[in-house]
Amino acid sequence: MSRPFPRWLPGLLLTAALPAIAHAQTQTEAPEYGPELQGFDYPYTLKHFAFESQGQSLQMGYMDVAAHGKANGRSVVLMHGKNFCGATWDSSIKALSDAGYRVIAPDQIGFCSSSKPAHYQYTFQQLATNTQQLLKALGIQKATLLGHSTGGMLATRYALQYPEQVEQLALVNPIGLEDWKALGVPYRTVDQWYERELKLSADGIRNYERSTYYGGRWKPEFDRWVDMLAGLNKGPGHTQVAWNSALIYDMIFTQPVYYEFQNLQMPTLLLIGTSDTTAIGSDIAPPEVKAKIGHYDVLGKQVAKLIPRSTLVEFPGMGHAPQMEEPAQFHQALLAWLNKTNPVR
Repeated sequence: MSRPFPRWLPGLLLTAALPAIAHAQTQTEAPEYGPELQGFDYPYTLKHFAFESQGQSLQMGYMDVAAHGKANGRSVVLMHGKNFCGATWDSSIKALSDAGYRVIAPDQIGFCSSSKPAHYQYTFQQLATNTQQLLKALGIQKATLLGHSTGGMLATRYALQYPEQVEQLALVNPIGLEDWKALGVPYRTVDQWYERELKLSADGIRNYERSTYYGGRWKPEFDRWVDMLAGLNKGPGHTQVAWNSALIYDMIFTQPVYYEFQNLQMPTLLLIGTSDTTAIGSDIAPPEVKAKIGHYDVLGKQVAKLIPRSTLVEFPGMGHAPQMEEPAQFHQALLAWLNKTNPVR
């Protein structure tokens, strides 16, 4: 049975991690957005960085927000998760800018407002290289990285690849705190991921995120982000979006960073919502495997012991995105650590 996949496909999407979305039978009406999230309002001016990669002309959407008030001369780069975008950092951008930081929030290739090419070898090393090229073009030589979910895996890889350019590393409920394939989660082919992604609906996304990300709770402000993801997936570029999403899931599953946490040398902060149960492939894992993966109340403590200069801050009862669930509490903890570990410039 052949896969209905077009040979074209310019464009992209990268964000946190959505291990197994339950697809609801009914679909709530949601807006439709273009293949590069055209029509969706970003909280700050959206710019585009054009560059060459793997023989293709690509572009990354990004926000570059100056410090509000007295600038401290430091920059923070925000790395979104699989089912998120640079835009989902809106409250964090404001908090960091108000505290004097320049904030860069890119959409990775394959995600949101960025290109989604028909053919691309997705690796965390490639995405780190893309981001480093963006920062170089913006004149940023050193920065603090803040990565959420899949963005936590990317931020870890970036810090390992460019350690001299990373002053501090902060990881918010990063996925990759365990190696799912080594623990017995079955492999999905890219074609299987693609067929699964074609079926995404707003109701399915909302139900999955409510149960897995927010411990069964929901706030009205979360609906904007469901509409963002659902609108991208049901818009005119839905096959491009689904195909790139499938390639990205394969990257996440097959390229663990778990074994290299011990090599991180910069001050590292783990910000962990303890009720998070995110685990790639948990929906198809055997019961005995599913029962032992995705326990962030345990994973945060375990990985904190692996990272030499780590600090662990837990948010009891919070889910996969504490920066969105309780922004004030989250940013208080983040800014306190950033100030405490402020590198000598």
